[in-house]
Amino acid sequence: MKSKSKSRSLIYFLEQEIPFNRHLGLKVERAENGFARLILPYKPEFTGDPRRPALHGGILSTLIDTCGGVAVWTCCELEDRIATIDMRVDYLRPAPQADLLAEARVRLMGNRVGNVQTLVFTKEDPDSIIAEGRAVYNIRRHNPSQT
Repeated sequence: MKSKSKSRSLIYFLEQEIPFNRHLGLKVERAENGFARLILPYKPEFTGDPRRPALHGGILSTLIDTCGGVAVWTCCELEDRIATIDMRVDYLRPAPQADLLAEARVRLMGNRVGNVQTLVFTKEDPDSIIAEGRAVYNIRRHNPSQT
């Protein structure tokens, strides 16, 4: 993102205009060139195994995918389209019933593809990584002459 107003527009779009993100309660804490930090407030419905208790792995992969996409989008225009091509998630430890944070950094940015690494942790224990993701995103640049 080249300006604060574009960053604010992206944040509003991600938090308010994407129904699934709004349903989950995802919030963007930071979005700047090649970096994103998202928070996913805990909800009891996110629990996957109540015997542990631990959050469902799908919640972790959703957070990783969304945060990685935001990091790529910060290097693009709001009108560009970002789509996941490939994603790998390593689940390192059970996710506690707590708010989760994810930080994504663009590792390689091309004209059509972005490569991102994302880490998931809790605010209380940022050094204890719960999951790590690596993803590749397709970038479809907006062409005003084709609209």
